[in-house]
Amino acid sequence: MNISADYRNSWESYWRETSDKQGEAIWDSDPSLTAVPHSELLLRYADTARTIVDLGCGNGTQTRYLATRFAKAVGVDLSHAAIDHARRAAGGDSVEFEQLDLTETEAVRALHARLGDSNVYMRAVIHQSEPSARPLVADAIAEIIGARGRAFVVELTSASRQVLQRAAADPAGPPPKLRRVFQHGLKPADAADEEIPRLLGEAGLDILASGETALPQTEYMADGTRIDLPARWFVLADRGSAA
Repeated sequence: MNISADYRNSWESYWRETSDKQGEAIWDSDPSLTAVPHSELLLRYADTARTIVDLGCGNGTQTRYLATRFAKAVGVDLSHAAIDHARRAAGGDSVEFEQLDLTETEAVRALHARLGDSNVYMRAVIHQSEPSARPLVADAIAEIIGARGRAFVVELTSASRQVLQRAAADPAGPPPKLRRVFQHGLKPADAADEEIPRLLGEAGLDILASGETALPQTEYMADGTRIDLPARWFVLADRGSAA
């Protein structure tokens, strides 16, 4: 097993205790704030005739939007409970969801064999993965895109930790959605800034473009301002095909 039982159970318990209401999860922001601008960056490089795979899709909010921009969208997540949420909310034949552990190399290869070279969308997965799993997550991106797909990856930076610490330091304690993250043992912004591009490079991925951004959350500070977490995005290709 490449991930711990505690990590797997934390995600299962989190999603089991989350309702189907959009926005209840702190990261379940409206696609207009996330997948819409992200897909515009990816579309400069990606073939929309290819499937796009949303890695760590959660309840599928972003996947359903991506299905409107690409020939087909497939959302995968470690958590069975998250996939149950996503399937209940799904509509139309251009989107599907399945449980997948990105650290299970053979399962990832099987997905690539079924879909062919695909595009990838991944929002804030590496930063909260266990350290031993992070290289395998990067490898999964490379496997799924193959020689002809392209990937859009966005990850929190270390500056996000300060934002979260400010939110948690309120005398009343963390706001409810953030409190739930901590209660389930999830660890946002846990990876060092330099680790992300290093892992991507070691997986055989070339960075075609990158930039600074923020990931809007569905939670607010005590003063009413929305929690926006500093992040960095990357558009990626297989090293051998990026030239």
